[in-house]
Amino acid sequence: MLQNKTIIITGAASGIGKEIAQKCIEEEATVIACDVNKEGLVHLQQTIASPSRLITYPLDISNYEEVSAFFQYVDKEHSRFDGLVNNAGIYLAKNIGDYQIDEMDKVLDVNVKGAIYFSKLFGEKLLQNKRPGVIINMSSVAGMEGSSDAIYGTSKAAILGLTKSCAMNFSPYIRVNAVAPTMVDTSMMEVIPSWRKAEYLHNELIDTPVTAKDVAETVIFLLSDRSKHYTGATFDLNNGGYLR
Repeated sequence: MLQNKTIIITGAASGIGKEIAQKCIEEEATVIACDVNKEGLVHLQQTIASPSRLITYPLDISNYEEVSAFFQYVDKEHSRFDGLVNNAGIYLAKNIGDYQIDEMDKVLDVNVKGAIYFSKLFGEKLLQNKRPGVIINMSSVAGMEGSSDAIYGTSKAAILGLTKSCAMNFSPYIRVNAVAPTMVDTSMMEVIPSWRKAEYLHNELIDTPVTAKDVAETVIFLLSDRSKHYTGATFDLNNGGYLR
């Protein structure tokens, strides 16, 4: 579905981002994988099925200068790019009263500003030439239903607003959609107590847990032309646990 397309993925060194990168390459896309974790990117390069289709670029997505330099590099070395997956994020699993100011700033800088920076520069590059493209933003059920971690929940709710606004700002050339998964078993979720995980699963109507691979398959659909009539939408992957 993604033959001859080039996809930029943030937070690609592990978890959901890694699965998205692998799935994109399986679908014959070229992937530009971004992550602050240099070792993780090296491991991704070593384990990916078709390493020739993978370009890695270490950077801090919350640093605008680094993001700007990245797009200058991409524009020079890979003049055509078609999709962006704003996947990178951090989760501290803290009550708002326990947050320090620098921790609040870090979560919002990575989870919100990083997605804004990438969306802005990706959109500008494509709109200059009136080229079609796709942006997928990784939100969460926490952004739709709330979270015991108020800062994380706020950041993921902001992503839903960013998705709708960019869908309007970038139309008709760039489609922008969000994916809002329920709890997915990745290293990020290791900080959640087992009893809390059980609560999440108890509310779900489908008893097969949502995996990182499941999320990746939804992202592939949204990156492909099969979803050409979707923009400004949020795709829930929550096993019916939060019906609206």
